[in-house]
Amino acid sequence: MLEIAGLTAHYGLVRALSDVTLKVEEGSITAILGANGAGKTTLLRVVSGLVRPSSGRITAFGEDVTALSTDRIARFGIAHVPEGGGVIPELTVEENLRLGALWRKDKADRGAALAEVLELFPPLVPRRAKAAGTLSGGERQMLAIGRGLMGRPRMLLLDEPSLGLAPLVAAKIMAVLRDLRAATGLTVLLVEQNARSALSISDHGFVLGLGAVVASDDADTLLADDQLRHAYLGF
Repeated sequence: MLEIAGLTAHYGLVRALSDVTLKVEEGSITAILGANGAGKTTLLRVVSGLVRPSSGRITAFGEDVTALSTDRIARFGIAHVPEGGGVIPELTVEENLRLGALWRKDKADRGAALAEVLELFPPLVPRRAKAAGTLSGGERQMLAIGRGLMGRPRMLLLDEPSLGLAPLVAAKIMAVLRDLRAATGLTVLLVEQNARSALSISDHGFVLGLGAVVASDDADTLLADDQLRHAYLGF
């Protein structure tokens, strides 16, 4: 579903990604792991068109999307939920959700998508007319993911969905992602600082170190590799 080949990206003179090559299988959850500054967020930003690569190629669904604009990538079926969620606090929960499907022409399907998201995240139901700024951290993250799902993407890019959340809330978010993939076949590319939590729901993982891929394997193998965990994953 997603293939990245020889991807290099810079912020000015600073190289954030160096010759990254990886593949994400359709219907999988793939974890991108590594320490702070490893290039995880930059990778998602390049895939979604927010950062232009210096070199390399990105292929999604069999099409070259390397040079596409962010809005065209979203319409192509890739939704990006950034670190911190980025909800608009002055708008209501429902208004935030509807923004995620604003570009879709099928109004009836927009309503169906809204109902599905609210069913997926029950805590949002009694808050749908409340300003997003009144939500708890966990509810905001649910809202951000729900907004990403409103466009019915084929692939969801998630950046640190458990950041700043209580362990129990973070576990619930991860459980929703696992169940969503099982129910719909949605492909998820998951960036997470909490490597153990991410690998517990993932099929495959890539470990970044200083912008380069330093390890790649199925999730269980990465979890069992003590030397790799201590060196790059922090547990």
